[in-house]
Amino acid sequence: MRRSHTVGSLLLILALFVWAGMVAGISFLEAPLKFTAPHITVPLGLGIGRIVFAALNKAELMLGTVALVSAFFLRVPLRTWVGLLTVSIILLLQTFWLLPALDVRALALLAGHTPPANALHPIYIGLEIIKLLTLLSTGTGALSWALQVARQRSWASPESVVRQPA
Repeated sequence: MRRSHTVGSLLLILALFVWAGMVAGISFLEAPLKFTAPHITVPLGLGIGRIVFAALNKAELMLGTVALVSAFFLRVPLRTWVGLLTVSIILLLQTFWLLPALDVRALALLAGHTPPANALHPIYIGLEIIKLLTLLSTGTGALSWALQVARQRSWASPESVVRQPA
């Protein structure tokens, strides 16, 4: 396998799995547990959440860009593109619609107002679940594809990697 293909494959696979890990760790572990900590009030939790999710969003945009650029140069299979486009659309919806709308809601709560009920938070959670599952399946597919390409080019065959004792 050419070095550029190896580096590109590594960047793609790392971007997808690091992204998945960040979503799992922040959206499904940190966010719900934050409010169970002693002395964390709703305003404090909302303030922390706004900062954490803004940072997560920036990191996701960076990782998404790395994944898309890597996939473009690697000429990945269609199934990988479907996964990448799915998570990209979700990320763009979150970036330009859901996060700003949820931020307005959080700011209203912090100001002591009770915003009207809506379905934004469940929609965000649902999209996070779809995004996480898509990242994991796309990452697994990309890894399988990269290993298949490596085997076809005899770059990573066990015979060429493992040295026989003299």
